[in-house]
Amino acid sequence: MRKTMTGRLETLLRPIRAAGADLLFLFLSLAVLAAGSAATAQAQEINFGIISTESSQNLRNVWDPFLDDMRKGTGLDIKAFFATDYAGIIEAMRFNKVQLAWYGNKAAMEAVDRADAEVFMQTLAADGSEGYYSHIIANVSSPLNTIEDMFKAANTLNFGNGDPNSTSGFLVPGYYVFAMNAVDPKTAFKRTVTSNHESNALSVANGQVDVATCNSEALDRLLVTFPDKRSLIKIIWTSPLIPSDPLVRRKDMPSDVKKKIDDFLLAYGQGGDAREAEILRNLQWRGFKVSSDDQLLPIRQLELFKEKKSLEDRGELNAQQKERVAAIDAELVTLEARMAELAKK
Repeated sequence: MRKTMTGRLETLLRPIRAAGADLLFLFLSLAVLAAGSAATAQAQEINFGIISTESSQNLRNVWDPFLDDMRKGTGLDIKAFFATDYAGIIEAMRFNKVQLAWYGNKAAMEAVDRADAEVFMQTLAADGSEGYYSHIIANVSSPLNTIEDMFKAANTLNFGNGDPNSTSGFLVPGYYVFAMNAVDPKTAFKRTVTSNHESNALSVANGQVDVATCNSEALDRLLVTFPDKRSLIKIIWTSPLIPSDPLVRRKDMPSDVKKKIDDFLLAYGQGGDAREAEILRNLQWRGFKVSSDDQLLPIRQLELFKEKKSLEDRGELNAQQKERVAAIDAELVTLEARMAELAKK
């Protein structure tokens, strides 16, 4: 009788045990899938490097709505990465702590050369233009009205230079204003300080420096953030057009992630959405266009011209320096040929 009862109990438990095994298998499968999804989400976390052209709080106010939309539009975990200078973002990109960044052209060139990065988009200004201008600025009460006035009084002036990795704050004025006039800003002025565009502009407005580098975008932005200060600033020099800022990403970003970002950027603000257009206006943009490393060709020319002039200004060159000058000339020929090729398209 006992054996019979045991047999019946075993018969009853057998499907329960089988169901339990199935449930255990289902649980383990779900756990594996969840772990895989988490790993995928983590792999698609994108740190977006943002250059500090003004205070971080001001930048967050204009960038957060855009980045929120970018998260929703791409399904990627986009996180802002603010740094106090360009070099911080370049190094972060080099070590894959930043995968996507907004740079000036000079910093973008450094990222392409040192951080396994590529230019993939170009910002369009609020008026639709594809460029902006570097400026030398002074206080409206200053007797300085031209760079010739500035040079004549340089040894009595305090000068606000830009970040060494800034295109419009350092490289462009460094070449067109200083190198082409054989003036060394480090020794020509009574005192030289280095800062970002906003700080340079405010320092000029407040009389803390006499002249400084800045750019047209930063001055336009000042009309929003500090309109009373903008009215105290005048422009005494304007550069040729500089290609508008590029967006740069690491080359090893997964292709599906690249496509999500490309599709989002090219569509953003272009469908008549008033809210998106307003967010772009706050960033001083109208939208984006596809670009490439070719955008940096004029900046590379400037860097090479600057290096060549620096070598030639030393007087008699040794063999190694002459070899470098010859190499620069060859690089310039290559760049000019590439630019001529692009101009035909």
